This record gives sequence, structure tokens and C-alpha cells, in this order.
Amino acid sequence: MFHCQGVTQYPEISWSYVSKSAEMNCSHNKDAGHNQMYWYRQRPGETMTLIVYTVSGGQPDYGGAPQTKYSAIKENFESGALTVKDLQLEDSGVYFCAVSKHS
Repeated sequence: MFHCQGVTQYPEISWSYVSKSAEMNCSHNKDAGHNQMYWYRQRPGETMTLIVYTVSGGQPDYGGAPQTKYSAIKENFESGALTVKDLQLEDSGVYFCAVSKHS
């Protein structure tokens, strides 16, 4: 479990097999105004890239990320999950979640 400034991400480390899926979870202990969640991936030697933006009760915004590859859910203001489907070697990296307050 990784915890930073009221945001907890788990599992801290995930291993899986090619063609399988991996799920990551994120939660926070901030107030209900913090209903936006962002998922990022950082590959070795690269900068972080936004995968998906979610908001409680809304549809995820995948930007340019393929929905066939990623699935994000956010059923309430305090938690959410990201699933990476059909894992390939290029999916390796560090995945981060972040939350922000609606302004």
C-alpha cells in the first residue's frame, strides 16, 4: 500500500502475465469535494502520461487512451480503480493516481 498526502494506492507492486489484466485501486481521506481522480503511467526514462480522468457519477475521459486497453471506475468520491487489460511488456511502468477538488 502506497500512501501520500491522504491518497492511498494499492497494490503497491503488481505482477501479472502477458494477456492477463491488472487492477489498481486508489482511495483518499479528503473531503467530498475531492471527487476527481486521475490515473497516470510513467515508463522508465519517460515523463508521466495521463491515462484517464474520472469524476464521481460521471463517464471516464480516456483522452487518447484506448478503452479496449483501460477501464476506469469511480463509484463514489473517495475511491476508484483502474484496470489494464490484455497486458503486454510495454504496459510495464509505474502507475499513479491523484485526486483533486472540483473548482
